[in-house]
Amino acid sequence: MPEDHIPPEPAPPAGVVFGDAHTHLDQYVPSEIPGIVERAEAAAVKFIVLAGTTVDSTRACIDMAREYGIFHAGVGIHPTNAHQTVDEDSYAELEGMARTRPEVVCISEVGLDYLPGSPDPDTQHQVFREHIRLARSLDLPVIFHSRESHPDVFRLLREERAHEVGGAMHYFQGDEPTAREAIDCGFFISLARPLLRLPELQETARNIPLENMVLETDAYPQPFKKYRHNWTEPRHVLEVAQKLAEIKGITVEEVSEVTTRNLAGILKLNQFL
Repeated sequence: MPEDHIPPEPAPPAGVVFGDAHTHLDQYVPSEIPGIVERAEAAAVKFIVLAGTTVDSTRACIDMAREYGIFHAGVGIHPTNAHQTVDEDSYAELEGMARTRPEVVCISEVGLDYLPGSPDPDTQHQVFREHIRLARSLDLPVIFHSRESHPDVFRLLREERAHEVGGAMHYFQGDEPTAREAIDCGFFISLARPLLRLPELQETARNIPLENMVLETDAYPQPFKKYRHNWTEPRHVLEVAQKLAEIKGITVEEVSEVTTRNLAGILKLNQFL
């Protein structure tokens, strides 16, 4: 379905404001971005983080954030792209992008991924540690990825004192003990559209305080879906918020107030506090 035929979403409640903690909008063709931004704004999404996955991707995220005021950038190498260690030169390159650009608000997307075919775990560990050290040196939060790797992720976060900068566990789909361990490490859990369909995740969301949550979409192009209007976009933060409100028996306005304050706080976007 062509982008300009995407049907409008129901209007959000008056006065709500949302942030999207994690997207990959740099992977879209540039002509799609104005429509994505327009639909996000119509759904009360006022700030969006673009997560870098490689050095080139990070540069693209920063460039997009310079062009669109709604965007902010994350600097990072995704664990599935961590094919070589971070040496002095590559660290300096990452540091230069993070230190000199006001559009950069976090270190993201970083972490560990133990799916078959992923890079060597020892290399991933070194890359993740260097990103945490970079985050601490620049006082930037870490928004991290963990797939089949939670024990090692939490161990590295503790060993590298990541609680000093905090951040969020991206695209959280775990159980309550995992959520509580992430929180104990000094991090928020970041909920996305899996909340709409996973009963165990819904139970976790019911039992974890709202004060420990932020919202995201992990939006990226999804051509494997039959219709363009089904692709996840930042506008879908609203439906995640609506589902969370339903699960917890509270209003969407309360979800908006708390989760947006949480995200704006860790990203130091004081205008949204």
